[in-house]
Amino acid sequence: MKSLRILVDGRVQGVGFRPFLVRLARRLALSGEVRNVPEGVEVFITGEEKNLRAFLSALRAEAPPLSRIRRISVRSFPEAFSGEFKARKSSAGPPATYVSPDVATCPECLSEIFSPEDRRFGYPFTTCTDCGPRYTVIEALPYDRERTSMRDFPQCPDCLREYRDPASRRFHAETNACPVCGPRILILSRDGEKVEAPNPWEFVIRSLREGAIWALKGLGGFHLACDAENESAVRELRARKHRPRKPFAVMVRDLETARDLAELTPEEAAALTSRRAPIVLSRKKKPFPLAESVAPGIYLVGLMLPYTPLHHLLLSLWPGKALIMTSGNLSGEPLCFENREALSRLSGIADFFLLHDRRIVNPLDDSVVRFSGKTRIVLRRARGLAPDPLPLPRKKSGLLGTGAFLKNTFALTRNEEAFLSPHLGDLESVATLSLWKRTLKSYEHLFSVKPRGLVADLHPDYLSTRLAEEMAQSKGLPLFRLQHHAAHAYSALGERAGGRALALVLDGAGLGTDRTIWGGEVLLLEGPCFRRLARLRPFELPGGEAAEREPWRVALALLLKLFVPDEARRILLSRVPELSEEKIRLVEIQLARGLNVPRTSSAGRLFEALAVILGCGSANSYEGELALRLEGLAAEAEEEEGEGYLVEFDPSSGTIPPEAFLTAALRDLKRGVPRELIARRFHLGLARALSRAAAELSRLNGIQEVALSGGCFQNAIFLEIVKRALSARGLKPVFSEEVPPNDGGISYGQVVWGSLKEAC
Repeated sequence: MKSLRILVDGRVQGVGFRPFLVRLARRLALSGEVRNVPEGVEVFITGEEKNLRAFLSALRAEAPPLSRIRRISVRSFPEAFSGEFKARKSSAGPPATYVSPDVATCPECLSEIFSPEDRRFGYPFTTCTDCGPRYTVIEALPYDRERTSMRDFPQCPDCLREYRDPASRRFHAETNACPVCGPRILILSRDGEKVEAPNPWEFVIRSLREGAIWALKGLGGFHLACDAENESAVRELRARKHRPRKPFAVMVRDLETARDLAELTPEEAAALTSRRAPIVLSRKKKPFPLAESVAPGIYLVGLMLPYTPLHHLLLSLWPGKALIMTSGNLSGEPLCFENREALSRLSGIADFFLLHDRRIVNPLDDSVVRFSGKTRIVLRRARGLAPDPLPLPRKKSGLLGTGAFLKNTFALTRNEEAFLSPHLGDLESVATLSLWKRTLKSYEHLFSVKPRGLVADLHPDYLSTRLAEEMAQSKGLPLFRLQHHAAHAYSALGERAGGRALALVLDGAGLGTDRTIWGGEVLLLEGPCFRRLARLRPFELPGGEAAEREPWRVALALLLKLFVPDEARRILLSRVPELSEEKIRLVEIQLARGLNVPRTSSAGRLFEALAVILGCGSANSYEGELALRLEGLAAEAEEEEGEGYLVEFDPSSGTIPPEAFLTAALRDLKRGVPRELIARRFHLGLARALSRAAAELSRLNGIQEVALSGGCFQNAIFLEIVKRALSARGLKPVFSEEVPPNDGGISYGQVVWGSLKEAC
């Protein structure tokens, strides 16, 4: 007989790991005990040597599906155990393990809520060790019921029996509950009055069919829901939410219904049905069977499947194709997650509220992904993905990256990993700032690490930069600043950073080291050092931020590089007839006099200028709207071979001339070439010019890896074309499928870079 002490490190708490070990040890006739400890799961075990070997082998091979083992430490232990193997009370202390993301309802729980003979029939909070809330309910580690919001619900005798039974899949399931002892739903009017409904679900369904808007409390916060086939209801939701055109996500009953709405690829279908259950952007079917106002003017629709029992019960009774399920907030504000807060902030939007009494400890929005071929693009990293750790190139604890202004996240490091916060939103309101501070406090507590150094963006006006400055001053912490596009590049490389690589970073805007606005850059990275080697040739941005909202201004600035004012004005009016000539003349004067006309190398603004020229619109009602419409045009083109527009990279100046793309597009328009084909030729041509620049710089610097990041790489068509163009020239494109290429990945890039800086 032999005894071992085994420590399992990784995502091993809140995923059914202790129950798994109890069953495994008993199967192999081993004695001992297991408990949660700050470092993970600790096992003391005694038995025959061959059985111990079998135990260690099965530890990895048969581990619960939600677990992720990082390392297993094994050493001999002098004390022998006898009797039945048992799960013991957790050991407290500073945590050094992980928190599991929330997980979609498993098939077994789903079967129970739809089985009339089951005691959990119709119960909207059914969970087990394989599914349900984790991060959203946890207050501290180790993961035990008394350290979650489920401590508010003492288990009834039946639930307690399951909790103590090693044969049950609810053995040590900390979120275990039933209709007798668990959370309950409540329906209120917008005035906060209780609605007495003998059959609550029937009332919800009937009112939705009549056009009502509901605020539904879910896993990590509130959704706003209405009938996705009711054009009037969808428009009313847009008016109340102050969201004129930004697309809404929809929830559908099952994969079959999703296929009625979109041309799902195998990768998209797999993501929809995964345990992470994100919103997946997919190509709309034609004709699109939902209200046009669901996703106006674009070729994509955001789909998700039910991921909690509450959603499953609602969608199983819904007679229509889909329900709008959009974040429960006013545009520009963070997600509502508390009952009282929702009644206050959403009463001007929702007609009714479906509440429950399980506290949400850590608010969490839905993750959003899309696919470029087989490559996953994370657009928003939240439910199902956060707070899983990301690797660092070097060990570094206590480094805080405060992120960007838009799509803000922060990243906090511990040893060789970074914990990226969930999507927090644009840092432009007091409410979002409050959420930022609350989430940071939660991360510090959960992962037992305090900031000891800070990395911020160069832009002095970003609220994230000011936050870093305040923390540095008040706590006496060192503060480092990293240029925006370099942070993008380091986020794409992740743990691969530290050597030499090129990076193509294409987005809307970021302050450069020369104090101009960058956005179409080719960078050389060498450890923590970087420099710009090439870029789009700078052009004027008349009105500064006004040009981001109204890209016709950028189109005009580029046209004036090619034509005299009268001709430039005539062309622009022919493409955007709703513009007034007077407004155009005012911008011409602004350009001529150099009044508030910063220069930029932004690829994002170039995409939008082409969209204006192709008649996709003149203004953005949300970030990247016209660029997304341009992508939609390119998606409709019959795929043509070739390299698109032949715009050359100039090695002597290290620039690509943006106005040359307008010249080519206008020439094709004059020839009667379809807009869709022009849009595709632009995508191909820009990819060709960038890949040529990368190949030339690769040859000069002896580098093959090329990191791809920035908001332009949210465009699935462009990402695929650029990767193909680089590969054709013998280069190795590097793109992260775990971190958003948009500004949601900036904070991760900041701490990756910071881990390489010895002085940090």
